[in-house]
Amino acid sequence: MGLPVSVALRGRHAGDEVARAAWRRAQADLRAADAMFSRYRVDSWVSRHNAGLADPADAPPEVREVLALAEAARTASGGAFDVRRPGPDGRTVLDTDGVVKGWAVHRAARHLTALPGTDACLGGGGDLVCWTADPEGEPWLIGIEDPHDPTRLVAQVPCRRGAVATSGTAHRGQHVVDARTGRPPSGVASVTVVAPDLVAADVDATAAFAHGPGALSWLRTRPDRGGLVVWADGGTDLVR
Repeated sequence: MGLPVSVALRGRHAGDEVARAAWRRAQADLRAADAMFSRYRVDSWVSRHNAGLADPADAPPEVREVLALAEAARTASGGAFDVRRPGPDGRTVLDTDGVVKGWAVHRAARHLTALPGTDACLGGGGDLVCWTADPEGEPWLIGIEDPHDPTRLVAQVPCRRGAVATSGTAHRGQHVVDARTGRPPSGVASVTVVAPDLVAADVDATAAFAHGPGALSWLRTRPDRGGLVVWADGGTDLVR
């Protein structure tokens, strides 16, 4: 899906063949997700659907799972988040990127978080799943970029078992739209969400960003979430 993916390990299996085998399994999961959901591959299920060649009624279980997550996000966001949009010929087309990145990385991470006595951090496109073998062990320290100046950080988040995801304009410009209006949101530069799993963190970061000026108030309604909203004027607000 055109995303950089990185892994960091520390502890018993960091750098050994057991870890390398787990990393190969994680990579295989990510490649399978890419083959199914990438809009940059003409042979992916999503591309074939958008060309009128694949029906959701006959979709593989993984596609049905992602579409169910997307529908739950659409409902929870009041329609601000939606993976469906009108195509050039009037048909509905899919852009599942706002769901599938977190879903794919979270699934792949299970091969690494299962390593005994080993801390793991798997990142995809700047979103991360973190795990420490000891629940009270040294946390991973995740930096949050300043969307106005990506060479500096606006905050650092300690994370032992959970996920951190950011949606914003710093690297991809205005790629998120409010599905209710079809236009990019205004007033917000980035939203970072900390959640128990990366699917929740990734979807909620995108949905909150889509709310624009309402990003903070909407995010505060979400259970078990923390985060940081950076506004277009440079101001910040924490969600605890």
